[in-house]
Amino acid sequence: MSKWYENGKCEDGIIISSRVRLARNLKKYNFYSKLTGSEAEKMINDVKNSILDERTAFGQQFKYAAVNKMNQNEKFAMVEKHIISPELMKSDKPCGVIYKDDETISIMLNEEDHIRIQAISPGDNIEEAFDTADKIDNLIEESVEFAFSEKYGYLTSCPTNVGTGLRASYMMHLPELERTGQIRNVIQAISKFGITVRGIYGEGSEAMGSVYQVSNQVTLGQSESEIINNLKKVAAIIVQREQELQKKVYEANKDDVEDKVWRSYGILKNARKISGKEAMQLISNLIEGRNMGIKDMPQCSVGFTELMINIQPAGLQLFNNREMLPSERDKYRAEYIRKTFE
Repeated sequence: MSKWYENGKCEDGIIISSRVRLARNLKKYNFYSKLTGSEAEKMINDVKNSILDERTAFGQQFKYAAVNKMNQNEKFAMVEKHIISPELMKSDKPCGVIYKDDETISIMLNEEDHIRIQAISPGDNIEEAFDTADKIDNLIEESVEFAFSEKYGYLTSCPTNVGTGLRASYMMHLPELERTGQIRNVIQAISKFGITVRGIYGEGSEAMGSVYQVSNQVTLGQSESEIINNLKKVAAIIVQREQELQKKVYEANKDDVEDKVWRSYGILKNARKISGKEAMQLISNLIEGRNMGIKDMPQCSVGFTELMINIQPAGLQLFNNREMLPSERDKYRAEYIRKTFE
């Protein structure tokens, strides 16, 4: 089963992927911060029993990983693939993740809340992601009782998630907004609409390769459809602005833009050592060239999004079954990238 980011599924434009996350807590347990180790284990088993039924075709699509029993490299690799959050990786209590083979669905257990249901769809498909997450939510609720208030909605550890418990987000490639510094103005402007911008792995992370997460901030006092529609409207404006800038830059500096794209390709195809940061920037240049409509673009055997995910440090080390020094990773990363452009 191919992953959501494989086979060129995310190669259609500015929006790389759509994600919906639902935060839930079980009524019969204390919130995560007050859970004992034994309670955390029991909570995990309650949710596992509602999903992992090997007698059903649905249950057979999922597997469970005890995150607290993984080594650091295995945890980081899951963060790199967006299966788990950096916060879950840091948990000091029993915690885990139930996830589908294609990685479109992951259910984080004992992160900030008892349950974080996450659904990812390639491209601009936020409604599809919500429908998927909603179905999982309903399935779990058949077996357990969520903490819910008639007045406030779903109760969560962080007040900003109270209400629907819904965080919807787009992963977007915004190189020209970043290069011109206009991304700062965008962040300031959209905050008035309850929308925030973060780095590639969420809050506190860097926007490597000009990849940003754009998501709602407010969950209380709005319905799920209102949150999603508001995000869609704001995202459409961001996409339009980025496209306008790309068109303007290409028309004004056609030779320079094409030179940058082909130089980037030349380095990626021939480098013997390359850092993750440099590789992400060069791949970003190729993505922008494709989105600008440059003809006869270099062909890669994997999609550019897949390439970005596969060259991250932990994933490279897992693939090789050993830890590597940074210099070793840079060498292997370059070798892997060269093969994708053969």
